[in-house]
Amino acid sequence: MKVAQRLEKIGVEAYCPSRMEMRQRSDRKKKIWIPLLPSMVLVNIEEREKNKVFEVQGVVRYLNWLGQTAKVSMEEVLTLKVLTEDKNLVAHEVIKKGVGAEIGLLGTQRGVISKISGNHYWVELKGLNYLIKLTAA
Repeated sequence: MKVAQRLEKIGVEAYCPSRMEMRQRSDRKKKIWIPLLPSMVLVNIEEREKNKVFEVQGVVRYLNWLGQTAKVSMEEVLTLKVLTEDKNLVAHEVIKKGVGAEIGLLGTQRGVISKISGNHYWVELKGLNYLIKLTAA
């Protein structure tokens, strides 16, 4: 998340989706922000300015998929933003569905439940080719 802040400082539009998690310390519980996509920051940058991100400490490389720089659509980024801002990530209808069920997240994004454990759901986002963990409220 610090890398995203550093990128913003040099004028690169960056987004690091994150979620709040309660961690037990020896004397208290503490809320901390955890990246939803570990070791990844999404950037919106022109092709000619692609190397500008390497001016920032902590940037190692672009993620590649099938030999090309991975691209995420603006619609998928907006979906992630809405998902991470929502306190109740899993809708009531999802709780009634089992592994393998295809679910709609925010209308346009589709996901498939790949695992259920207690009140945790692992949902594969086909458009992002990523697996996220959602917690039912």
